[in-house]
Amino acid sequence: MILIQISDLHITDPGEPVDRLARTTERLAIAVARINAMQPRPDGVIVTGDLVNECRTSEYERLRQTLVPLQVPVWLMVGNHDARDDLRLVFDDHAYLGTRGFVQYTVEDLTVRLIALDSQIPGETAGALCAERLGWLEDRLAEQPDRPTMIFVHHPPFPSGIDRMDANGLVEGREELARIIGSHRQILGIGAGHVHRPIMTAIAGVPAHTCPSTAHQLGLDLLRTDGVSIVAEPPACLMHTRQPGAPLVTHHVYLDDYPVLADVSMK
Repeated sequence: MILIQISDLHITDPGEPVDRLARTTERLAIAVARINAMQPRPDGVIVTGDLVNECRTSEYERLRQTLVPLQVPVWLMVGNHDARDDLRLVFDDHAYLGTRGFVQYTVEDLTVRLIALDSQIPGETAGALCAERLGWLEDRLAEQPDRPTMIFVHHPPFPSGIDRMDANGLVEGREELARIIGSHRQILGIGAGHVHRPIMTAIAGVPAHTCPSTAHQLGLDLLRTDGVSIVAEPPACLMHTRQPGAPLVTHHVYLDDYPVLADVSMK
């Protein structure tokens, strides 16, 4: 399996401040072209939320148009900047999104099963996994206890050390999620977004990652408590790979241009 994870696209309307500052749509188009050029070809792309910036239907329409050239399957998730109804309206051919309620689903046609969780609290920056959502997760895991599985959620289920992002992180369900993860041996990894940085840790012994943004990153400052900075670190994604019977391997992949300094043949 080769699965690309992108996150925090923040697509907005032309001329909006985020569009001018971070070039979010332009950079997503670059990401799409880079993914199409990858060899071997990825099996698909999962997008871990904050698809748009202001929850406008027009933003989802612009997102859809930007994703049209993508040559592999794509699965969309919601973050705190998203609107479930508008997402479903514009992406009405994405049946996995459902028709109402939480945007939670499984992807069954890869060698690793994917489970997408909805951590959105409408109108809030922080996220939650309530008893209903966690119960749904536990039911899905119980269905296929021997099948290798990855779990994805927008809000990281662990503290990053970045004060303002942790204050607006997963404020409900973190401990119960860790209990569930610890009681199901088929889970290979947990992927999240929200903090616009690559971070690695473990939850109940399972690798957990946050994905950088396809556009702008947040500054790494473990002392600041009054806000965050937006920095021009390169746009990036995560590539999750797994050979049969092997552990999950995750690569951090830059999406902007950079030079090749040398091409070295090795024996």
